[in-house]
Amino acid sequence: MQVFTPLEIAKHSANKYLGVLVAAKYARVLNEFPRDRSSTKEKKLTTRALEELSKGDITYRVVPRKRGE
Repeated sequence: MQVFTPLEIAKHSANKYLGVLVAAKYARVLNEFPRDRSSTKEKKLTTRALEELSKGDITYRVVPRKRGE
């Protein structure tokens, strides 16, 4: 099992909390694509998302929340 430290996650995001949120949303996107179910060595989607974030492969932008009027 690979362990991701908060410093690894924070390198490619504004902070560790935002990094985890970005990885979680990216894992949800990955879940929508078809996967090869026959492979027993397939990594979990959250692990794949954290790996790609720590490599710097994920680009994202923060959209400010709109206040209710």
